[in-house]
Amino acid sequence: MTLLRVACAGAGYFSQYHLGSWSRMDNVDLVGTCDRDIARARATGLPGFDDLARMLTETQPDLLDIILPPEAQAAAIRTALAHGVKAMICQKPFCRDLAEARQITAEAEAAGALLVIHENFRFQPWYRAAKQAIDGGRIGAVQQVTFRLRPGDGQGADAYLDRQPYFRTMKRLLIHETAVHWIDTFRYLLGEPTAVYADLRRVNPVIAGEDAGLILFDHPGGVRALFDGNRCLDHAADNLRRTMGEALIEGAGGSLSLRGDGSLWYRRFGALELTCILPPDNWTGFGGDCVHALQTHVVSSLLARAPLENRARDYLRVLEIEAAIYTSAETGRKITLEAP
Repeated sequence: MTLLRVACAGAGYFSQYHLGSWSRMDNVDLVGTCDRDIARARATGLPGFDDLARMLTETQPDLLDIILPPEAQAAAIRTALAHGVKAMICQKPFCRDLAEARQITAEAEAAGALLVIHENFRFQPWYRAAKQAIDGGRIGAVQQVTFRLRPGDGQGADAYLDRQPYFRTMKRLLIHETAVHWIDTFRYLLGEPTAVYADLRRVNPVIAGEDAGLILFDHPGGVRALFDGNRCLDHAADNLRRTMGEALIEGAGGSLSLRGDGSLWYRRFGALELTCILPPDNWTGFGGDCVHALQTHVVSSLLARAPLENRARDYLRVLEIEAAIYTSAETGRKITLEAP
């Protein structure tokens, strides 16, 4: 196979980044888009459908890109499996809860279908560069990683209405929708955590879920990671959604600092000067073009039959950690995680 036929389910806000990425790939043929609002589906410029089963029957895609909210994902995956689709990418958050995600993963595996979760933050260029620096020993033995989430979009009575209004009614917001990115990113950088402790709260009373909180992760070798999130505060950036905050990765031999412009800086232990190891990001879309990086990875892996990151079976670990975080916040205690 040298050309993948790709169809998309969902034409909402974030689909623009998926479609823009697919359209830039020479080895992809976009064959259709489905949305319950047929006008939105047709506005993509592709053959538009408002019925997923009909789209799958008429377009016969090799891969279905599921760009739907959690409550619609299981039905879409089952419809695709019933129509013989053997490869799917599914947006996060993955399913409505851990139990549903486990069931859907098992059903896809039983059908011999590949299911990849569209967790793209680990594909952002600054985290790829940080991983390379860590693995190359540039900062010595890592001791601590801190990320401060400050997207600045959660203030006021109109919070989230302009882009993703469903955020307002999510009973679990900061962790389930947003911090899952860093659960996975910390796993990518540091390995599987062994315990978590969380203190969560709601700052803006007009929304249903939590929008601020602290999560402490224990990682192997005594390494600690801290997620410090507050959607009502901002950081220094011309585009608050580029990095969504700032990071500091500290090792015995030096540190890496991520700024809001996407640049990554190295400081040797005991030194004052900083060295830029990744220049500021100039991508005008989302997150350093991480959607394209992830989708390119999936296509390349499918065509070359190479190993894949973010398979659903592996991603279940993120949801297990998420569940432990909420348990910690509810009970006020550190939760030890079972080995994966």
